[in-house]
Amino acid sequence: VQLQASGGGLVQPGGSLRLSCVASRFLLDYYSIGWFRQVPGKEREGVSCIMSSDRSTYYADSVKGRFTISRDNRKNTVYLQMNSLKGEDTAVYYCATCGGGRTIYPTGYWGQGTLVTVSS
Repeated sequence: VQLQASGGGLVQPGGSLRLSCVASRFLLDYYSIGWFRQVPGKEREGVSCIMSSDRSTYYADSVKGRFTISRDNRKNTVYLQMNSLKGEDTAVYYCATCGGGRTIYPTGYWGQGTLVTVSS
């Protein structure tokens, strides 16, 4: 049972990055998977979640229209395409099992974080 995130880095404001989360087959088959982010000293924020059942997606208001979540079951991978990045998107991003609705919430399994820094 594992989640492994990658793809973080330094990008200029307005730029793009794509995060990848490789998940074990068990998690991919039975759990929705998404992304959370955290800045030191601030609360963790649910960013996006893609449902295992019907691939419906949820996004935080702060990223709607800029971020896109997707999953490729052949590659056991969930992606987060991040466009039009802003300084306030700077954070450690974690992939995790998730639920979605009025908010995006974690459901127990976590990967390691990957740092995204948006700066000129």
